[in-house]
Amino acid sequence: MVFLVLLSITLITLDFRGDGGGIIDGLRDGASDALAPVRNVADDVLSPVGDGLQGVTGYGSLEDENASLRDRIAELEGDVLESEAAAEELDEALELLGVDFIGDIPTVAARVVAAPVSNFEQTIELDRGRDDGIEVDMPVVSGAGLVGRVVQVSGSRAVVRLVTDPGSSVGIRFVTSNEVGVAEGEGADRELSVGFVEVGVELRRRELAVTSGLNDSVFPAGIPVGRVTSAETATGELQQDVSIRPAADLDHLRFVRVLLRTRSSASAAPSTTTSTTATTATTATTVAP
Repeated sequence: MVFLVLLSITLITLDFRGDGGGIIDGLRDGASDALAPVRNVADDVLSPVGDGLQGVTGYGSLEDENASLRDRIAELEGDVLESEAAAEELDEALELLGVDFIGDIPTVAARVVAAPVSNFEQTIELDRGRDDGIEVDMPVVSGAGLVGRVVQVSGSRAVVRLVTDPGSSVGIRFVTSNEVGVAEGEGADRELSVGFVEVGVELRRRELAVTSGLNDSVFPAGIPVGRVTSAETATGELQQDVSIRPAADLDHLRFVRVLLRTRSSASAAPSTTTSTTATTATTATTVAP
């Protein structure tokens, strides 16, 4: 190794002085061939270092590029989600326009701007109010069925009590059996309980229940309320324990219609509560709110 280094110095000196002619050229070529393995080893050893330095200097640029790509992906995903949400809203609005169970009752379309804040009070807020003709006790529906009724109203807002609210009750009629009863709310994500259904009345699973419209109810007759999920009779009881699942998807409401209809104050009947006595069970057709 030392010899090769000394030889290289000698050749450089002679080449600089212009001595040696072709001899120097031959020796230079020979030295180059002799030193080639040494250079190869050095390149192999130093190459990772060079690559590492290049990677360090280019890391910032790569990180910026990745960040830009991530932002673009997020933007595209957002566009897709917005498109899906817009499509769902359009479908819901079209479904609402196509409701036929409200007949010729005038309505006001409204957007839901606030959902229930707790499981104890099931209410929603609408972006329409007194300025749009909405009053307390007006029924509210979705494209699938009954949502609830207005319980509070201001100039531009209205609060609706959902049928699932524990303070809600509505007179119903089962379409197949023609039996009537009173459906009451039991809270969020729970089915409605139905009172005043006599023992011996056969109710089919998924039988549709609609508003009865009896006794000048705030709810006109024929609005879908829900479908039967269970009907049982306990020993010694004089009425069945019936549950129905709400027809309207109350967890995903975005658009509703308010029926501009109120019960006549002259013929309004006071609200009643569910009773388990035989006396109230036999008067079910006269107490539906």
